Amino acid sequence: MEGILWPVRPLIGIPQCFDDRGRWRAGCETDYLDAAYAQAVLAAGAAPVYVPIQVCVEAISDRLDGLLLPGGDDFLPTRPGFESVRFEPVPSIKRDFDERLLAAVTARELPVLAICYGMQLLSVCAGGTLHYDIATELPDAANHQLRGPDERHPVSLAAESRLARILGAAPGPVNSRHHQSVASPGAGLRVVARAEDGIIEAVEGEGGPFRLGVQWHPETLGGPHRDRLFGAFVAACRGH
Repeated sequence: MEGILWPVRPLIGIPQCFDDRGRWRAGCETDYLDAAYAQAVLAAGAAPVYVPIQVCVEAISDRLDGLLLPGGDDFLPTRPGFESVRFEPVPSIKRDFDERLLAAVTARELPVLAICYGMQLLSVCAGGTLHYDIATELPDAANHQLRGPDERHPVSLAAESRLARILGAAPGPVNSRHHQSVASPGAGLRVVARAEDGIIEAVEGEGGPFRLGVQWHPETLGGPHRDRLFGAFVAACRGH
């Protein structure tokens, strides 16, 4: 309406998951994503923008104020020993696009919030390594594929970390839907949360712009946990 000044919302890019194997509809390639990611961004005061696979990532990154890397499919092992494990591999075209988009956003020093697969991608792109299947590589670890909507496990946060300042020293239990995890975070990232069995649950950038990866799914936790985490991310995007 004329004369009304609408608040300016930061634009948060969210690359979608991609199915090239007809899992969603036979014979079709499909972009898809849980709506909870966009809803969490909206609730925090930003505008979500779905980003499909495309060639020119710079044209997209130049218009964004931040990047949310959501959960997704599996990274395929680069070493033997996982023949009995069923993987849902992320399509190579999708992984290539995500890596190029993350690189373009990083070059602009935009804030990044990375969730589950997104956290693993953030670490791999920094030169980190993965546990490709927790049960195979770490048989004494707990089950991290908690399917029930109310199943949770506790995490401990590193003191003086950005994540601890956002969530507090005792953030409460988190959900868990992964069988892969970060083994080493890579250059410029540090571990800031672990599960009781030692599995890495969060990493963040050492100085510089907002770069935070969490292994759990805050977008579906709801309540103060979601609001604080996405609120801090959107505030960083608005500040940028």
